[in-house]
Amino acid sequence: MKELLEKIDWLGHSSVKIGGRKVIYIDPWKLKDGEKADLILISHSHYDHLSPEDVKKIQKADTVIVATEDSASKLTGDVRTLKPGENLTAHGIRVEAVPSYNRNKAFHPKASQWIGFVFTIEGKRIYYGGDTDFIPEMKEIKADIAILPVGGTYTMTAEEAAQAVDLIKPETAIPIHYDDIVGSLEDAKRFRDLCKVPVVIKAKTDP
Repeated sequence: MKELLEKIDWLGHSSVKIGGRKVIYIDPWKLKDGEKADLILISHSHYDHLSPEDVKKIQKADTVIVATEDSASKLTGDVRTLKPGENLTAHGIRVEAVPSYNRNKAFHPKASQWIGFVFTIEGKRIYYGGDTDFIPEMKEIKADIAILPVGGTYTMTAEEAAQAVDLIKPETAIPIHYDDIVGSLEDAKRFRDLCKVPVVIKAKTDP
């Protein structure tokens, strides 16, 4: 687990990179440059998650992009779409799309069918929540590592994210969606203090 956690980089806001045999980016945004991607996952079409300019910086001929239907038209190359409950395999990695939405605010409606992701790397299931609240569907998620938003306003607060961790029961959790637009390091620390599992607060990696 330790070696895998070291391969997970937080690039700021909700952008995550996972290195190793296959290079995976999730919601790349504000990249200066970057190692080329084998797989790019796009959770929804808001500008701070779907950035065609950033995708192009890390895209190569055989990069597979997995995105929501409303994101696909803004992307080029090998683009494949998923809705909640669907899955596909790309570069040997099975990607499951899970629901991601707001319950008590209107920024991310359930009807939009935006998604989070569950995929397996080195035998560990990684869950990336997307822009979500604490939702009932989380009880169905089985994950070893949970990467969750904690900044509030548009997503879960630190307290709600900690409740999600209590429900999912991963081995480790990583907070994101703070320190840009909304949220602060204090939100990440509060999340860590509330969780009953180890929490890794990642230093921002220069993308």
